[in-house]
Amino acid sequence: MTTPFESLKARRAPDWQAYCEHRFVRDLAAGTLPEAAFQHYLKQDYLFLVQFARAWGLAVYKSRDLSEIRQGLDSLKAIVDVEIGLHVNYCVSWGIDEAALSKLTASRATLAYTRYVLDAGMSGDLLDLHVALAPCIIGYGEIASWILRQPFTRHEGNPYADWIAMYAGDEYQALVTSELEWLNRRLAGVDEQRMDQLATVFGDATRLEADFWQMGLDLT
Repeated sequence: MTTPFESLKARRAPDWQAYCEHRFVRDLAAGTLPEAAFQHYLKQDYLFLVQFARAWGLAVYKSRDLSEIRQGLDSLKAIVDVEIGLHVNYCVSWGIDEAALSKLTASRATLAYTRYVLDAGMSGDLLDLHVALAPCIIGYGEIASWILRQPFTRHEGNPYADWIAMYAGDEYQALVTSELEWLNRRLAGVDEQRMDQLATVFGDATRLEADFWQMGLDLT
């Protein structure tokens, strides 16, 4: 049976495929992505995580009951207390120290996507915010799983193997499952007009995520 989230994705299928199968992703899977492109992506992803934390702070504000407040707070704490630290350490392994991260300037792609997410949350409700974040939260999990299924994926000696393993791993996939369950519960109760509105948010966010990949290739 098709889930509500699968129906949402189907409304923006070309955008979703272009994002999940972007050349950046394919080159990363094959191990042929230029290291400079990946390093640039890592730097900008640090700035994205900071704004991602703000988005979960907004989710707390937009929540209407205690369980939703707790969910938003748990996600906020996970990013601030754990994920940003892990990302900083991963960046160090790629020759990018914390001092360099603190001096970064956001690229146009980073500004566009993060501001879009926050605006979607501010102007809409909690569901709008989750839908705007779905290409990131759910997309990374789907992309990692897709990479593992591809015949061109290089498993041995791939410099990006740790990145693939992180998002294909049980811990991140459990996060994806949890977010899918939340979205499917909420989307199940919306009418066609509301689904059309959410599909616009989802499509816009998906295209902006694809631009984030392209940024890595363009180095701007």
